[in-house]
Amino acid sequence: MAKEQPEEEEVQRLVEKITGLAAAIGKLPSLSPSPEVNALFTELVVTCIPPSRVDVEQLGPEAQDMRARLIRLCADAEGHLEAHYSDLLAAHDNPLDHLALFPYFNNYIQLSHLEYGLLARHVPAPPPSRLAFLGSGPLPLSSLVLAARLLPAASFHNYDICPEANRRASRLVRADRDLAARMAFHTSDVADVTTELAAYDVVFLAALVGMAAEEKARMVEHLGKHMAPGAALVVRSAHGARGFLYPVVDPEEIRRGGFDVLAVHHPEGEVINSVIIARKPPVAASASEGGDADTHAHGHGAVVSRPCQRCEMEARAHQKMEEMSAMEKLPSS
Repeated sequence: MAKEQPEEEEVQRLVEKITGLAAAIGKLPSLSPSPEVNALFTELVVTCIPPSRVDVEQLGPEAQDMRARLIRLCADAEGHLEAHYSDLLAAHDNPLDHLALFPYFNNYIQLSHLEYGLLARHVPAPPPSRLAFLGSGPLPLSSLVLAARLLPAASFHNYDICPEANRRASRLVRADRDLAARMAFHTSDVADVTTELAAYDVVFLAALVGMAAEEKARMVEHLGKHMAPGAALVVRSAHGARGFLYPVVDPEEIRRGGFDVLAVHHPEGEVINSVIIARKPPVAASASEGGDADTHAHGHGAVVSRPCQRCEMEARAHQKMEEMSAMEKLPSS
């Protein structure tokens, strides 16, 4: 008990600080990028990134309400930020040469390499040829990084409920004939995407698609009904204090949605999102694979966090190389 008291006090101080930041953010007249907005959200992220013993799911009702409001504020601010930089990039002759102008571009490089590494490890060859990203937004960096640098032969279908987001996103690939041919943008609510889902080898579910737990559960159940047997699902989640920035997805909800959970990875560096790798069981899996299939179907044996540390190290190494390359492409002042 002697050790628990300092930990409880540490969690309480953390929640109090985040509550103060949430109140300050809630009073902002606008969430569009500005020095004040940028400073508050930077402080919030810096506060939430370090490892923490806080379990956001166990907080009291008042803190839970604050967290729900804060996640929606973060979502709104992220939308404004991406729209701003999408417009900025679209002003260049070839927007893709200037992606490093986005302040969190390197984080997306790391996250994309991490997800690619996890997929390659847990859902082996052949490499996917058709991928869908649900909740792609006005600046679909994940799709762009994967398509341009990791899966150069694959096609990517980006879904967003906002037509203006898709209009902005489509402008970014207009000058690149190859990517323009392999990138499609669809304006649709994910709940209305049904038969199309069966065509994809991998489906990515963005962190902010379905922000409440029950919304996310319905979304995963919908995907479980319509995705192809054997297809992979990549779900972005959050862990620890990062759960104040993004929704936390319980792997059990993924299993209840009809998927085998293959890996759960919680990054400890600059990448904020946790990653869950799952797969819809092949049609004949339980009949042909016996006991092993039954084990996977119930999610036992899913790799959690630490065994994927090599993926994170590889992502960081790739990030350094990409950073140097991106800096070389930046226009001189």
